[in-house]
Amino acid sequence: MAGYDFKSESEVKDFINNLGIEYRFGCYSEKKPEVCHLLGDYLESIKKDYDKAGKVYKTNCDDYKYGKSCLKYGTYCLLGKGGIKEDFPVAYNYLETGCKNNEADACFNQGLLLVTDNEKRGINMDILKGMELLKKGCEGKNANACYYLSGMYISGVKTAKGKRTQATAKENGEFLSKPNMKLAHQYALEGCKLGNIFSCANVSQMYAKGDGVEKNEELAAKFKKITLEMQEEMESNKTLKFQEGLQ
Repeated sequence: MAGYDFKSESEVKDFINNLGIEYRFGCYSEKKPEVCHLLGDYLESIKKDYDKAGKVYKTNCDDYKYGKSCLKYGTYCLLGKGGIKEDFPVAYNYLETGCKNNEADACFNQGLLLVTDNEKRGINMDILKGMELLKKGCEGKNANACYYLSGMYISGVKTAKGKRTQATAKENGEFLSKPNMKLAHQYALEGCKLGNIFSCANVSQMYAKGDGVEKNEELAAKFKKITLEMQEEMESNKTLKFQEGLQ
């Protein structure tokens, strides 16, 4: 990189083209899964060639079980992106492979497919399995997984919501999963630590009300301040993005 003048348009173009050559060599000649994924990202983000990017992600998942590529191809299937027809069952399979190969974002998306109603798209609801996947996603540092899991423990999950696919699950009264404010606080706190603003807001409210944790006005104020600071930062970033013309 030191040899390029990034103020020169021609040198920037040369750098980008050489980057593509390096990624292709590392992927196809040296057969490095991490470089294949970088090639996919290069084709997607720089070349805007979603068809080729999708093929690279798919092959990298099929051949090497590279979690990040499985996640990307699964997402393409969910969105019908890159010339791929929307296909939730295929997407689910790729997300599952990604999750099994320690890609936390894949666990989150796979879990989300199971805890929401996607039967018309070919996915049977399975709340308990979905919650386990969200748990794995949270443990893998996916903030959204922590937030969603916390929300499910706040409200609980009624058996009727999953009755069509939970025939073999042990029913717990009227709830498939009872409300558990202690776990709700635990996952909300983890989500906040990972940067989820809604988790931080919930943690503040829990400390203020003493829900799932001992009431503590000082900590309630602390997490409220964190939430407001995160909100200000988000607003600032939106303004900066607009002013720089990066939309």
